[in-house]
Amino acid sequence: MINRILFVCMGNICRSPTAEAIFRAKILKYQLATVIDSAGTIGFHQGHGPDKRSVEAGEKRGLDFTAMQARQVSVEDFEHFDLILAADRSNLIELKAMCPAYLQHKLQLMLSFAELGIEEVPDPYYGDGEGFERVLDLLEASLDVLAQQIQRQQAQLTNIE
Repeated sequence: MINRILFVCMGNICRSPTAEAIFRAKILKYQLATVIDSAGTIGFHQGHGPDKRSVEAGEKRGLDFTAMQARQVSVEDFEHFDLILAADRSNLIELKAMCPAYLQHKLQLMLSFAELGIEEVPDPYYGDGEGFERVLDLLEASLDVLAQQIQRQQAQLTNIE
């Protein structure tokens, strides 16, 4: 059962907070009993809010980035979260290096839930505004599938009880 999800990118200012904001909306849409957070593999932006371009693109779609602050992944995260989603293979490699072997089954790529023809969320940080829109499109598609899977799991659990 997936009750707690952590979204991870490198600095926790573009892709992972965008994924968190998208999944906040999915929690409401699908009435999920799910706790989420986001973090970065590096702590360079610790304490900063999401990149303003991510916020602007997301807010145009009704997403909420309120109270998000960048933080670095901690060892405790691997125990606490049921699913830890990396934006790209580089982040996944970093997570695998930090994660105890017995918890590595929790690690996946953010785009692993939908057939999108791409496996990694491209980093829009050094690009133009269109990159942020592309990130939103990709994450929206993949995370919607994940939210539906969780909704089915939670409904099955409710029916069993």
